[in-house]
Amino acid sequence: MTTATPTLAMIHTVAGLVPLFDGLAQAELPGFQRFNMVDESLLKTTIREGHLSTLTMRRLAGQIWSAVDAGATAVVVTCSSLGPAVDAARGLCPVPLFRIDEGMAMAAVAMGGRIGVAATLQTTLDPTSDLLARTAAAHGRDCTIVRALAEGAFARLAAGETAAHDVMVADALRDLAQKVDVIVLAQASMARVLPSIAEAMGDLPVLTSPELGMRHIRDQLQMQAS
Repeated sequence: MTTATPTLAMIHTVAGLVPLFDGLAQAELPGFQRFNMVDESLLKTTIREGHLSTLTMRRLAGQIWSAVDAGATAVVVTCSSLGPAVDAARGLCPVPLFRIDEGMAMAAVAMGGRIGVAATLQTTLDPTSDLLARTAAAHGRDCTIVRALAEGAFARLAAGETAAHDVMVADALRDLAQKVDVIVLAQASMARVLPSIAEAMGDLPVLTSPELGMRHIRDQLQMQAS
């Protein structure tokens, strides 16, 4: 009997983030092979419809099972907008299945009672806020979640208007910083703004999902292997 080579499949909805996650997987899971799957239509459909539909959830489930059929021994979905679909598929998935924002949620809940959630899409703001609330409840934490939506910023970024996107996100973060103990960025694309507002953020922790998410996956897989 042969043992499958540890292999991480990463399912993305933004092609430009593949190099970031590929590098993080290489650093945190050096003993794993890895491959990427990209379907931008999953996020675009969710944005267009304004919610995560049953059809889109079923399509993501198909991607997950395709990854397993291709040899994945673990799967991570890197789009927070699809988080509820990951939760729905997890019970039936034959290998460990992760959503990328789980590690970030756990870290945020441990840091403070007032958690700010910043997003540029309503379809990402809602599932991230829900994940934080459920994580807090699971750990017996009494947390208040303060939401901030930089509405229209994602469309600017998609159109190549990066400067306009950055201004909108920076304004939202500066305002949110006055109300909370820690901020989580619901989308990895927002992190590009942080260097320009470092002084305004001061010592306030601002968490992003890629690094924390990959470390969480590493820790969980190590625990399961021990």
